[in-house]
Amino acid sequence: MKDLMKTNCYDVLDDMIIVGSCLSAMQPMAFKELENQSNNIYEVCLEEVHLNMVITKIIGMLSRVKVKKIIFATVDKSPHCIQMHYIENEIRKAMNINNIEFIHYVAVNNKLVKISNEAIRKSKSLAEIEKSFL
Repeated sequence: MKDLMKTNCYDVLDDMIIVGSCLSAMQPMAFKELENQSNNIYEVCLEEVHLNMVITKIIGMLSRVKVKKIIFATVDKSPHCIQMHYIENEIRKAMNINNIEFIHYVAVNNKLVKISNEAIRKSKSLAEIEKSFL
């Protein structure tokens, strides 16, 4: 596993898996599932690094290398890791990434659960979520 923030912008393959740095220790079997998909895994901790720095780093990588797929995977229920799933939309505002496939997972009980873009979008709107309870 590579440290995302210390990786050279040219040292990227056509697929990337970006994980919260605690995923391998907290959910090892879920992490193994990701390793079976690719060895090109980058870790980052959003408790240590500001989200905007991560977004800028990934934009730098995408502007230099033709990436075909990015997977974001985090532990579930982390107030810091949830930000990882907002990166795709922020990059989309900055550049054309229509040719890149994005997949989002959270790890629960050592299994990967695929998360839809709609769930990610709604998670940023507490008012919208609150309406669903009324």
